[in-house]
Amino acid sequence: MALLVDDPISASRDTVPGLDYDVAFAAIDADPRNELIVVESDGEIVGTMQLTFIPGLSRRGAERAQVEGVRVSSAHRSQGIGGKMMQWAADRARERGCTLLQLTSDKARTDAHRFYSSLGYEASHEGFKLRLN
Repeated sequence: MALLVDDPISASRDTVPGLDYDVAFAAIDADPRNELIVVESDGEIVGTMQLTFIPGLSRRGAERAQVEGVRVSSAHRSQGIGGKMMQWAADRARERGCTLLQLTSDKARTDAHRFYSSLGYEASHEGFKLRLN
């Protein structure tokens, strides 16, 4: 959970771990269409992400994979960890038969946008959100 508050954007939305996070973690962990990935180095958690497999009717009924919550600790950035994580996600999605790997990124995360572009991701859609609470 510490990686959620390891950057200024997330720090404004996420606080110290609590019951809400435990409930959400348990729900994600119990769902066979979700995978929670943890990257360790010398016994320390240095990266995390969530991979969700989404069935759909578009693209001839193709399943797609959605990458969420990509986090690399600030002390371990620019060491290739993020690239390896994203390559792992692409390999895992292919293994599951997905035809598309997609993600969203906060508009303020310009460094992340450059990173994803360098890996071959295209900014193909404009995302919209409606806050419900």
